[in-house]
Amino acid sequence: MEKTNSRRKFLGQLTAASALVAMPRSAQVMPSEVQQNAEHQFLTPPYLQHLTPTQVDIFFITSNDAYSWVEYGAEQTNQKAQGEEAGLVDAYVKLNRIRLNNLVPGRTYHYRVVSKEIVSFEPYKLVYGKEISSEIFSFTTPIKDKDMVSCIIFNDIHDRPDSFKDLMHVHGDKPFDFAFLNGDMFNYQENEQQIIDHLLLPVTALFASKKPFIMSRGNHETRGKFRRALKDYFSYPTDKYYYSFQQGPVYWVILDTGEDKPDDTPVYAGIVDFDGYRQEQANWLKEVVKSKEYKKAAYRVVLMHIPPFHSGDWHGTMHCRELFNPIFADNKVDIVISGHTHRYGVHPPSAEHVYPIIIGGGPKPGTRTIIHFHADKQRLAIEMTRDDGEKVGEYEVKR
Repeated sequence: MEKTNSRRKFLGQLTAASALVAMPRSAQVMPSEVQQNAEHQFLTPPYLQHLTPTQVDIFFITSNDAYSWVEYGAEQTNQKAQGEEAGLVDAYVKLNRIRLNNLVPGRTYHYRVVSKEIVSFEPYKLVYGKEISSEIFSFTTPIKDKDMVSCIIFNDIHDRPDSFKDLMHVHGDKPFDFAFLNGDMFNYQENEQQIIDHLLLPVTALFASKKPFIMSRGNHETRGKFRRALKDYFSYPTDKYYYSFQQGPVYWVILDTGEDKPDDTPVYAGIVDFDGYRQEQANWLKEVVKSKEYKKAAYRVVLMHIPPFHSGDWHGTMHCRELFNPIFADNKVDIVISGHTHRYGVHPPSAEHVYPIIIGGGPKPGTRTIIHFHADKQRLAIEMTRDDGEKVGEYEVKR
């Protein structure tokens, strides 16, 4: 019976293939033909990633496969940048990442993104369709070795996109150079549309087309069927979720704290190794703190989703404490900023940890917070504001 069913299935597939060959060319759906949506449009405005004194990455998503580029300049948008690799210009794609190089530190640039739909893509014939362009945006490159830096920090939004707007409202017009998303922007990773609707559209409506943001992974970003694609939508200097950089008088260390439960927890189905991953980061950090840049920086700031203390005794917390706390203590970390617990708090140095730990709030109204960070030659200052506008935490480190 199994042999008979298999033979029938094979004959059915063969008949379908023969019918396809016999169909007129215009009625066949060939691999070289592009299946597009009805109208070519931008699914997101452009958003800035990895802005340095001399370069920036500009991301945007289109509805249809297309050839896209950036037009930019300090006075006029008369320069053009496009993605390229190994002699091929990036095309026939929807998710675009285009890098602008050789920028001048401290200069304001204007830019727009342009996209031309590809309606047919055959080996020796490419046919373009509709061309669209965005409005003109601007950004300013940072100045190397500037003695001041500021940022805003979100954490634990958990698929509540209105929280960005609500928190920016209470933040007011205090200046900032970039935004840091300190983990758990989502409950889990489901698909691209979730990233668009719950993150990219809210932040571009507020600031992300003009000021860059850093997307850091929390434990909830390690969950869901789309989790392995998350990195495609953001820039990371070393192509890893953990890295370090210097901006202003601050040396920044970004850690990826992984999951909060043991690797052998049944829901992980045997396909995670966060213990090994955290150990890898600890080994890396031991080398980072030896660097001249780290030692000479006026301040050393760690951003990590799961705090090493004040987060119960779950496995993730305890493993972070075991691995990272000794390194922080021995190498003069000035402050650690975290989330995860959904309980905002300012925890000064103590017998347990010789550095202060700032923990942002949770996703529910009345617990949501935004943190404003400022550092200059004299001091590093943290101010945490709740979603009703009340200041619920502050801390200062004198240089």
